[in-house]
Amino acid sequence: MEESLPLVVLLVCLILGIPIAFSLAGAGILGIWLFTGSWESVIGQVGTTLFTTASEYLLTTIPMFILMAYLSSSSGLARDLFTGLSNWLSHLRGGLAIATVFSCGIFGAMSGASVAAASVMANVAMPNMRRLGYSEELAAGAIGVGATLDILIPPSVGMVIYGIATETSVGKLLIAGIIPGIILGILLSLAIVIWVTLSPSHAPQTQRVSWAERWSGLVPIWPTLVLIICVLGLLYSGIATPTEVGAVGAFMAAVIGVALKRLDWAGIMEALRLTIRVTAMIFIIIAGAKLFGYFMTLSQVPQGLLTTVMEMQLNRWVVIAGIVIGYFVISMFMDELPLLLITLSLTFPLVTSLGFDAVWFGVLTCLMVAMGLVFPPVGMIAFVVSATANVPLTKVYKGTSILVIALVATTILLCFFPQIALWLPSRMK
Repeated sequence: MEESLPLVVLLVCLILGIPIAFSLAGAGILGIWLFTGSWESVIGQVGTTLFTTASEYLLTTIPMFILMAYLSSSSGLARDLFTGLSNWLSHLRGGLAIATVFSCGIFGAMSGASVAAASVMANVAMPNMRRLGYSEELAAGAIGVGATLDILIPPSVGMVIYGIATETSVGKLLIAGIIPGIILGILLSLAIVIWVTLSPSHAPQTQRVSWAERWSGLVPIWPTLVLIICVLGLLYSGIATPTEVGAVGAFMAAVIGVALKRLDWAGIMEALRLTIRVTAMIFIIIAGAKLFGYFMTLSQVPQGLLTTVMEMQLNRWVVIAGIVIGYFVISMFMDELPLLLITLSLTFPLVTSLGFDAVWFGVLTCLMVAMGLVFPPVGMIAFVVSATANVPLTKVYKGTSILVIALVATTILLCFFPQIALWLPSRMK
């Protein structure tokens, strides 16, 4: 009874729409009090958790990456990316959809949120695809599934949260997502090509762009590409820590924005304000998750789950399959950050005890979370695309359901060939 009551409280709070941070904190506080029977212990744990969360050095990675994202976004990155890529790909059938996928992925990584990328790109890419006769299913599917690429492409806040929650190297996690992210982008492009080949009516028109326009379209985006290369190079070489890389990236983003005359003082202040707001929200969620995690430690639920699974003597891939399905289902109803913080205290000890690599599991987990964000019957990103682009939800689901096959294929490849995620981190200094 003591173990189940806080879990029931958490579920009720989530159903009632209470913010996830306070739902986790409330359930955790109740659980700590039930097991200790002392409000002094509860108050002491709350104070300690808040202090350690706010003072943990590794968490400074988050505001630096978020600041870099907002400074980059203020410089019109989304429109530049789409224009530059579409100029090179619009002559291909389905080329605008492919350009949308990669634009969503890069912008999502720079903006730090799949939902933000889906919302912005729906305004940028949808009018152009409609003008050329693209079906709403294909256009919405490319935007929705393309936005999920951000959870793999550095700087991924989801990877940072996973690293902090599991005490896994954040630098290795960020680098580990690069090759799976590229593979996913290629498979999404292939899925689009196959789709429009089998059903040309979904992308009936192409658009020829002169070579002069193609090259000129790359001019506005090359500073951003330099920024991304510098960030990845610093992470891969080990010259700087993830926090230092984030600080350098934020500074470079500000310099680029000012140099291009797209970022003024008001824009910088707005980026700082939004960074503080989002960082505070993430820190509160982490603090609430830690309180809930402390209750879980007292209740020994993770240890009990681990013992039960070990006694069942299941094949370890059966366990992974169960975890994958669980993440996929829950992610349809919950954003990636709270989902990771709630579940990792259960899944991570189990997976590592079975001999799986922590970095590999981080990439796999992020793929599962991304899949649930676009898949029916819920799929948070699907709702965002539908509302922003004024597309019926059924059409959004049709498009994302077809293209999500690429996410499934990437997941299968990652399970059969773990080195897809582990090769680059193993080469790091």
